Amino acid sequence: MESAEIRRRWLRFFEERGHHVVPSASLIADDPTLLLVPAGMVPFKPYFLGEVTPPWSRATSVQKCVRTPDIEEVGKTTRHGTFFQMCGNFSFGDYFKEGAAKLAWELLTSPQGQGGYGLDPERLWITVYEQDDEAERIWRDIVGVPEERIQRLGMEENYWDMGVPGPCGPCSEINYDRGPEFGREGGPAVNDERYVEIWNLVFMQYERGPGEGKNYPILGDLPSKNIDTGLGLERLAMILQGVHNMYEIDTSRAVIDKATALTGVSYGAAEQTDVSLRVVSDHIRTSVMLIGDGVTPGNEGRGYVLRRIMRRAIRNMRILGATGPVVQDLLDVVIETMGQQYPELITDRKRIETVALAEEAAFLKTLKAGTNILDGAVTETKQSGGTVLSGDKAFLLHDTWGFPIDLTLEMAAEQGLSVDERGFRRLMKEQRERAKADAKAKKTGHADMSAYREIADSSGATDFTGYFETSGEATVVGLLVDGVSSPAASEGDDVEVVLDRTPFYAEGGGQLADTGRIRLEGGAVIEVRDVQQPVPGVSVHKGTVQVGEVTVGSAAHTQIDGDRRRSIARAHSATHLTHQALRDALGPTAAQAGSENAPGRFRFDFGSPAAVPGTVLTDVEQKINEVLARELDVHAEYMGIDDAKKQGALAEFGEKYGQTVRVVTIGDFSKELCGGTHVHNTSQLGLVKLLGESSIGSGVRRVEALVGVDAYKFLAREHTVVSQLTELVKGRSEELPERISGMLTRLKDAEKEIERFRAEKVLQAAAGIADGAKDVRGTALAAARVPDGTAADDLRTLVLDVRQRLGSRPAVVALFAVTNGRPLTVIATNEGAREAGLRAGDLVRTAAKALGGGGGGKPDVAQGGGQNPEAVDEAVAAVERLVAEAGGNA
Repeated sequence: MESAEIRRRWLRFFEERGHHVVPSASLIADDPTLLLVPAGMVPFKPYFLGEVTPPWSRATSVQKCVRTPDIEEVGKTTRHGTFFQMCGNFSFGDYFKEGAAKLAWELLTSPQGQGGYGLDPERLWITVYEQDDEAERIWRDIVGVPEERIQRLGMEENYWDMGVPGPCGPCSEINYDRGPEFGREGGPAVNDERYVEIWNLVFMQYERGPGEGKNYPILGDLPSKNIDTGLGLERLAMILQGVHNMYEIDTSRAVIDKATALTGVSYGAAEQTDVSLRVVSDHIRTSVMLIGDGVTPGNEGRGYVLRRIMRRAIRNMRILGATGPVVQDLLDVVIETMGQQYPELITDRKRIETVALAEEAAFLKTLKAGTNILDGAVTETKQSGGTVLSGDKAFLLHDTWGFPIDLTLEMAAEQGLSVDERGFRRLMKEQRERAKADAKAKKTGHADMSAYREIADSSGATDFTGYFETSGEATVVGLLVDGVSSPAASEGDDVEVVLDRTPFYAEGGGQLADTGRIRLEGGAVIEVRDVQQPVPGVSVHKGTVQVGEVTVGSAAHTQIDGDRRRSIARAHSATHLTHQALRDALGPTAAQAGSENAPGRFRFDFGSPAAVPGTVLTDVEQKINEVLARELDVHAEYMGIDDAKKQGALAEFGEKYGQTVRVVTIGDFSKELCGGTHVHNTSQLGLVKLLGESSIGSGVRRVEALVGVDAYKFLAREHTVVSQLTELVKGRSEELPERISGMLTRLKDAEKEIERFRAEKVLQAAAGIADGAKDVRGTALAAARVPDGTAADDLRTLVLDVRQRLGSRPAVVALFAVTNGRPLTVIATNEGAREAGLRAGDLVRTAAKALGGGGGGKPDVAQGGGQNPEAVDEAVAAVERLVAEAGGNA
């Protein structure tokens, strides 16, 4: 049975039994604690936590998931993979243990001709939590599983929680006996290779308290009991297709077959090549799914996850013997096999190809150079007797050559070295922690999330009125001071205020939050500087009490900054126009990858494999402003997500949309899913000026622009500058490019001539310095101070020229100069000196230490500097002592 059919049967079975079919959510997790969706229940987490009331009592889904903690084990075992699909059925206060068990057994064991999977019931084993008598009774007495095939396991194996205080409960697993060829008998309690878990039924019935691991108190029963189950589609496919591991199922084996055709190796011939083939199959599939959901390669967060797995796949293809680009061929196979289950892969094929091929091209450019750097570092480490590659070398490979640290670890291990990961992490840590802390503080204000959930539970969602009004009446329903719920706040306090209704827009969808004031009965005033939604539907107004006392329950009058709102609305509408104009110019690959709409300006990120030519950007800008002149009406309406897609509404990758969406339409030009605020007519924008575009990551470009008065002010400044330049060159504005280009050419020619004269003057001193070399125990030493102000490059040129003049006898050249008040030195040795043990790097370090600084370089030439220009003579003497010592030792 093909994987696509397994998926179809799952959804059809549960839909026929009253479950609402929920499409797979994006792999980009709508959860600040997660980079990517790692489990099938993640999209339903707000329902289980009580943050949102579920719109149905029963649901089912096949959720795309990615897990990467065990990425190094991928390919080495038959059970580790980064991408998988989790089939789930969920009950919110509806059926419980008996209903879940009966549904699972029916689907697994019903004949395939009747819509089931047709598994032999005699090969199914059940595990239950050791204290769950009810579950064992249901399996034995109601479902009919023989008692000898039901096993009790402890809390580690059969008790579930989210890792934080909240819902928890026992679980029951269904395992399939693959037969004696996979190990000894005895059930899943003794052999999980033979008895493979295929379905986990979680019975959420208790509430847990705080604690580490499984050591936490059970606080009591949940108000309603829920069911969360998960069946691994790939594991079931492995059984139904009669293969030994998940790499050999239809959707994965097709990639392996293509990889063998590209490299000429055979699957099953050798363990080492089999591991590489499995890595390629798993990682390419994961890469396609991530790019399909809007992830782009980068050096942080989920972008780093994608870059890491893509580059591991590409390198493993090189190990297998591939010499050229391979991603296109492998990508074609993934889209062909997975497209049956996820049609969006086919419709978005061009964009996926653009991002993937750009990343491959970028990596292949750096792979050779980076490998050479790594090989050199490995050789240097081994020659010095070390077994650990330094953290700064690993950081250089990551920062300069795009080598993920994991790739450096692997490549170093292949040559018998470990890597100073602690040193590498130290170099990366401070910046990352600061970024994470800033992001977390902005979204949650350091408050415990439970405080927001309590407000949501007691008062419900905030009614947003900002589409129709900029001020209004409201009631304070929640108040936090320093992240803690409080009944009151006083003048000077920084507060977070929740109202029952508000015109303040909470930051989201790329649009910045409104600012303004909240005036309370009794005279208190709160200056609002930010608005966020830390839990769905609850708008938290962050600000400072300017005067008076704020209390929960007080009546309030809200007033946003109208000018700021209108300016942001103009920017947001301009973003929609820019998106459509770019797609018209570049094609559907120019899909939105992010945006920020601020007062009078916006930035828009989009997919593109290369820089957008200036002429194209000019055309895009002209088209946008022509649309403004057409005075198109802008209107918003709500509709079902399927209807919106049918009408061609564009969506931003990574945004989570419900079944009902808001669609913003601009005349006949643009239609997008959007929850932001906009102008009523394009004429209100006035003017849009694109400032330029740049790269922000592999395959992603960014346009920045000004709108309205800000655009006018920019053009006015530009006009003033142009007028000043025309006055200076005594020409017309249209002649400026040619006139200025001519001036620059003449300036560069003059600089080259000056440089030539300076170099000649420096080299004139070479003969005299060489003639003045003295013999120090058999080594010619030319040590001197050259005129102050000599540049480092000129000093280096002079040193090398003197060394050449000294011939083949052992020679050291050490020259010094003081430039801008700081001493610098360049030292060179020839082959004879190096054979005597004199290395330029060692000599420079000694000289630089005397100068109060540091330096280094290669054995033949090195450079250093310091802080003390008065110590040049001391540095010369230090070099002479080292040369003398080397001569004495010889």
